[in-house]
Amino acid sequence: MNTLSLPGTHNTPRIYFSPEENKFEITGKSAPEDVRGLYYPVVDWMTSFVSEVREKRSFSQGNPLILRLDLDYFNSSSAKFIYDIIVSLRDLKDFGVPVIVEWYYDYDDIDMCEAGEDMASLSRVEFKFCPEEKEK
Repeated sequence: MNTLSLPGTHNTPRIYFSPEENKFEITGKSAPEDVRGLYYPVVDWMTSFVSEVREKRSFSQGNPLILRLDLDYFNSSSAKFIYDIIVSLRDLKDFGVPVIVEWYYDYDDIDMCEAGEDMASLSRVEFKFCPEEKEK
C-alpha cells in the first residue's frame, strides 16, 4: 500500500499514513474550507488499507497499529471525518488487529480532552490520552 502524505497548511492538518513505517499521523489544525475535498481521499485510502490489512494481517500485539492524533483544533465538519477514520480502525480491531489511538492535547485544553473521550466512547477503540504542554 502506498504512503498517503498530505502537507499541512494554516487551516489543514498534515496527514501522513505510511503502512511500511507503521506511522499514521494527523497533526496540526483541521478547519479546511473544503472539508470533503481534504478528507474524502483519506477515507478512501483508509477503506483500501483496511481491506489490505485484513488480507495480510501485518500487525500484532507486539506491533499494533497506532494512529497519532495531535490536533490543536478541529471544527465540527472535520470531527465527522476524523471519527470515520477511527471507525475504519475499529473494523480492523473487530477483525483481530490491535489498534491504539494516541490522542494528544494540551493539558490545559479540557475541551480537546473531552472530545477525545467522546470519540473513544463512541468508537469503542482503545485510546491512549497524551497530555502535553503545547506552545501557545
